[in-house]
Amino acid sequence: MAGSRSWVFTFTVCAASLFGANAEIKFTIPVGRLFTYELMRETFQNDFEPLSKLYAGRLYDDPMIFKCNRQNFPDLPEWLRFTQRQPFDNGFLYGTPTSPGKSIIEIYAVNKRSYETARHILVIKVVTEKMLPYQAEFFVKLREIEKVLPSTVQDEIKQDLQKLWDTGALEIVNFTNALDRGGRVPLPLAGHFEGVYVKVGSERYFSECLLRVLKTEHQKQCTRGGKVKIPGDCNFCSIPSNCISWCKTELFDLSKPEPEPPAPTVGSGILEAAGDFDPPESPPSRDYFPDYMVTVIVPLILAIVLCLLLAYIMFGRREGLEKRNARTNQIQLYHHHTIHGNTDELRNMAGNRGALPPLSTLPMFNCRTGERASPLQSDSPTIPLIMAQHDPYSDTLPRK
Repeated sequence: MAGSRSWVFTFTVCAASLFGANAEIKFTIPVGRLFTYELMRETFQNDFEPLSKLYAGRLYDDPMIFKCNRQNFPDLPEWLRFTQRQPFDNGFLYGTPTSPGKSIIEIYAVNKRSYETARHILVIKVVTEKMLPYQAEFFVKLREIEKVLPSTVQDEIKQDLQKLWDTGALEIVNFTNALDRGGRVPLPLAGHFEGVYVKVGSERYFSECLLRVLKTEHQKQCTRGGKVKIPGDCNFCSIPSNCISWCKTELFDLSKPEPEPPAPTVGSGILEAAGDFDPPESPPSRDYFPDYMVTVIVPLILAIVLCLLLAYIMFGRREGLEKRNARTNQIQLYHHHTIHGNTDELRNMAGNRGALPPLSTLPMFNCRTGERASPLQSDSPTIPLIMAQHDPYSDTLPRK
């Protein structure tokens, strides 16, 4: 019994790896038609789940990241684009081919839970077909590119545009994100969308509602920036999020191809004879003295004037030491000299640590004569601590 289970397990793994590696998804699309392919996470989840289903019976809904590129190339074809907003969202390949050919696309799905990888191959064959002669491009403001790529939303937009065009033979040509046209990234708030350009085409000529876009009155209203009034018989917006912006509607008439520009005329490659070469005469002499005056003399004069002004401010406006001492209060000046004397005494003592204590530390002393005086009996604040009977500034001290 155990041997049979092991054989079943081996056969299942080999078959899954064999068929998963060689599986191809093929599409055939015409030139000038929209191609969309949704990368379903459920489809790739089945490639990661066989072991869990066989032994544990678990079902996962893992986040996945898709990587798409052209086979043997690092990127996609120029007409094909890929988008996936979040790892829990499905991815979309979309675009409109412009020339016939064959493209082989490799799709890799990375499981963000187990970091397993699955690979699918998408073969797109583009065949030649006549372009639709009449095309129109509309701007859907309240949509994002991931929201319009599902087939159900495409059918809703197509039905509204069929009523607007007044024909059922309408084909979607292209979807373009507004950010790819230079639009700004919207705020991450509710009610703000990126916007999508929807391009459709038909074999039938434009309807009367569409031709109103070409009128001068309509273009003037859009230029002024006012709200464009939509006639009631042209308003076919069944879902508010699918409503179009009339001022960004453009019509393209491809039934009359533009004439090709004329081919350039090929000459003989030999320059025509134009006579002898006549070199120009030497330029006339020029007087550089005015330039010298402006560039050298004038700045030099300004520099001298500024130097004189600075010298007058720095030296001519100084009041002088004697004048400042004469205007200073005598007791303040005496206190200043006392501080200077004490400072010099402390500096002299710094070189000789064995010197006597400074006189300024004694209880009563005369800083000039060195005499010690007996303490006074009065504690009146009007009597100075320094007895200056032999000091020349003693006449300025307050007396009791």
